[in-house]
Amino acid sequence: MRIVVALGGNALLRRGDLPHRLKDVGGAPIDADVQRANAVRVATALAALAHEHDLVITHGNTPQLGLLAHESVADRSLTGPYPVDLLGAQTQGLIGTLLVRGLRDALPGRRVVALLTHTQVRGDDPAFERPTEPVGPAYPDNVADFLVAEHGWVMARTRGGRRRMVPAPQPERVLECDSVRVLLETGGVVVCAGGGGVPVVSDGVTGALRGVEAVVDKDLAAARLAEDVKADFLLVLTDVPKIYAGHGTPDRRPVLDVTPAELRAAGYDPATMGPKAEAAARFVENTGQLAAIGALDAAYEIVHGRSGTLVRPDLPVA
Repeated sequence: MRIVVALGGNALLRRGDLPHRLKDVGGAPIDADVQRANAVRVATALAALAHEHDLVITHGNTPQLGLLAHESVADRSLTGPYPVDLLGAQTQGLIGTLLVRGLRDALPGRRVVALLTHTQVRGDDPAFERPTEPVGPAYPDNVADFLVAEHGWVMARTRGGRRRMVPAPQPERVLECDSVRVLLETGGVVVCAGGGGVPVVSDGVTGALRGVEAVVDKDLAAARLAEDVKADFLLVLTDVPKIYAGHGTPDRRPVLDVTPAELRAAGYDPATMGPKAEAAARFVENTGQLAAIGALDAAYEIVHGRSGTLVRPDLPVA
């Protein structure tokens, strides 16, 4: 079976590893050893699946992207901060090397490859008119006002200060999907599409690629990639064991089995479970295959039906 795994953004920086607010000066550092240790945890959780199935691993990058964005703004040797697409590419390398090392140790003799991946988006995507995704730390008003005036950034008030907002366009195509398929056919484990992939638009005349100041939702990109590589299963891993209906209410209950229509009708929070639910729904609807959502440490049990929330096709109307 061919499985695409979408690791949550906290796979390498879990809750508690990252301070709630990175200050604009002197923020608490995140030790690389924390990320190394979490990469080992990821590799351990996925090794059993890799022994039995073809595996493509995607991952989030929100904490790492925020750290690099903060460093870029604070670096006085630069004439201006690095664009978000290039910072995203840096996170693919950072997280990719940690995961490759961990997986090679857990899978001795197995070919493991991290592939820098680009995701094509539409230049006329409505998201470019409505930046909604926070990138980087929260800044006090005086610093935020300076960044708006200096760089034309869109800033929004959040808990602890104002944060930069960038667009989140829909993924149209993962440009390296053919290379991913070739690597899978040679028995490799592939790490790719980190942070949703580097967002690019294509010139309509020449086909030349141009990076854009945006981020692509990593779960939606994983669903797109899973379709493109003809995956049999999309496994969305997070830090909860399954989806819960009525979250935060006395009627909270686990959802063990659900269809795309039921997922959408539930209206999950767009800041947390919503994108994961939508990614699973899209993949199942478009392919007729299965998806599941659950906890990283239960990855093997989820695929074998013993944990998590299974997302299956809607039954045909009789």
